[in-house]
Parts: sequence; structure tokens; C-alpha cells
Amino acid sequence: MEDLTKKHCVPCEGGVPPMTKEEAEKYLKKIKGWELAGNKIEKDLKFRNFKQAMAFINKIAELAEEEGHHPDILVYSWNKVKLVTYTHAIGGLSENDFILAAKIDRLLQ
Repeated sequence: MEDLTKKHCVPCEGGVPPMTKEEAEKYLKKIKGWELAGNKIEKDLKFRNFKQAMAFINKIAELAEEEGHHPDILVYSWNKVKLVTYTHAIGGLSENDFILAAKIDRLLQ
């Protein structure tokens, strides 16, 4: 199985179709704890405290800037974080979303 963390997000200006549900389900097998939510993938995380959650979000921010691909991030209940990603330019999923998810998961290790 290919290691998505070794790949890089590629710029997407639109004009390509988003992944089908079947394609997305194949990619989901390469990342843990992420769920298909319509035309997006999402993951919920829980941290020991607010400060730890914020520190992790800052790591995600650096990664997202490096990759040029940015997830939606929601902080709730002081120690929980919901991550949602999709390729805005195409209104659905692309390989970039799964690359970013795999790299976010690597940050958790």
C-alpha cells in the first residue's frame, strides 16, 4: 500500500472532477479514524487540555501551509478538535485531502 505521507499536495485550480464515493472509500483504507461525510472527510480528536489542542492545531497550520492545502478546523468543548477536509476548488475530494489526512495523522504519533 502506498505511503501517502511521502507524497505532496498538488495545486488544484478546479476543472477536474472530484473523486467518486468508491475512489474515496479506497483511499479511506489508507488513513485511520477518518470518515467519509458526503463530499468531505472528517476526524474528531480529543486532547488532555485546551493548550494541547491549540498546540496541535498550530502544527496542522504549519503543515497546511507547507502543503498548500488547508483543512477546516473546529475547536469545541475546550479539548476537542474536529478536522474536515475537501478540495474547495472542485467541491469534493481529491488525493490532496488524503495526503493531508495522512500527514496530520503522522503529527499525532
